[in-house]
Amino acid sequence: MSLLTIRNLHACIGEREILKGIDLEINAGEVHAIMGPNGNGKSTLAGVVAGNPKYTVTQGEVIFKGKNILEMPVDVRAAEGLFLGFQYPVEIPGVSITNFMRTAVNEQRKYHGLDPLSGAEFLRLMEEKKKVVEMTSNLANRSVNEGFSGGEKKKNEIFQMAMLNPTLSILDETDSGLDIDALRIVAGGVNKLRSKDNATVVITHYQRLLDFIVPDYVHVLYEGRIVKTGPKELALELEEKGYDWIKKELGE
Repeated sequence: MSLLTIRNLHACIGEREILKGIDLEINAGEVHAIMGPNGNGKSTLAGVVAGNPKYTVTQGEVIFKGKNILEMPVDVRAAEGLFLGFQYPVEIPGVSITNFMRTAVNEQRKYHGLDPLSGAEFLRLMEEKKKVVEMTSNLANRSVNEGFSGGEKKKNEIFQMAMLNPTLSILDETDSGLDIDALRIVAGGVNKLRSKDNATVVITHYQRLLDFIVPDYVHVLYEGRIVKTGPKELALELEEKGYDWIKKELGE
């Protein structure tokens, strides 16, 4: 079953075109890795799909679960089952993770016509999902990302993903700034949440993350286009040869 279909997607910031004709198909049960040099459109693609208003779509369509989502506001895309894990998660001083997540979960339930979780039901769900990323109670009681280390912020992102149970998760350089232990925990959380009904897109520069989260497909995004797609071994080839190899493949 196709979850996400992107056809001929063009997007810009101001006058600068960044995405120059993206085509991508993602089915339920799959993990896709998007790799490529800095500044070539990986984070832009994530932002456009999630609904970041700083990007302007000039051409193409993005179909999620049969619906064209480009006209949907960010909160509706999220309620429909899209999740974006940020490369640099923001701090929200004064808002505890518990209160933040209870509001998010119950707003999602409201969108789908479900009653809100009671306090006891929510706390049971939270205790269950904290185990996915080995989150301590102390961390869960703090303000969202305030004073968190890089590893704690990324663990919190995957915890949020576990709580919201999205259909499609886009993880934008979730390995950025992680030591090997944090990387193991974060990647382990992603793997535990994988099912035949959902899909994950992992945006990364490095093969090392893909040792932990094994993709079904690897796409190389270069100068605003997906120029090469292959199996997981493509990431190893990129690691060995570097992105200059792609330029040579394209005759540049």
